[in-house]
Amino acid sequence: MSTTVVVAKKLDFDPKTFPATIGVGSTAVTFSKKETIFAQGDPAEAVFYITGGQVRLTVVSRNGREATLGILNDSSFFGEGGLAGQPLRVGSANAVTQCALVRVDNNAMALALHREPKLSELFVAHLLARNIRYEADLVDQLFNSSEKRLARVLLLLAHFGEDGVPETTIPRISQQTLAEMIGTTRSRVSCFMNRFRKLGFVEYGTNNELQVHSSLLDVVLHD
Repeated sequence: MSTTVVVAKKLDFDPKTFPATIGVGSTAVTFSKKETIFAQGDPAEAVFYITGGQVRLTVVSRNGREATLGILNDSSFFGEGGLAGQPLRVGSANAVTQCALVRVDNNAMALALHREPKLSELFVAHLLARNIRYEADLVDQLFNSSEKRLARVLLLLAHFGEDGVPETTIPRISQQTLAEMIGTTRSRVSCFMNRFRKLGFVEYGTNNELQVHSSLLDVVLHD
């Protein structure tokens, strides 16, 4: 079964005006690389919006096993569970890179969604795109090989299909994190990455950043 690469449609929204749109209850915050934004079990008191950087969402099972749910980029919301009555965080959020975020208290966010149609449209589009992504992730886990799953994750991290850019650089990400995202071992990810590099699908830069070429899509589409 072939894999779908889901790309969310970007709406006309200026993130610089976001705090002003919310008003009281919103705060611009920054986090350093690898810093914890919130931890599993913390009170779910606020929603976050990314204005710059990347955020990694993870969850830890009772036996201590950690899984990566996803890595989010600019113009993404996260931590919205509290709006639906979720009292505690079911997972953690950590900064992959230096991050600039807007933190919005739940009450302020709920009021703004009722008051601002453009914000409400953006938020609903985010939720729909996230739901489609999770469905695609489930299909990926059920029907595709770990090699295909890795190729798909790399294409998603590289924003494949956005703005017509065929090649994109991904900030440094560990093979262990990639393994957690696709449900396999680090050694298998290493094997696949070496194969992708030899085939010219990816290449490493001087600072170990990863350059993903559009030709990697051949791995995803091949049955």
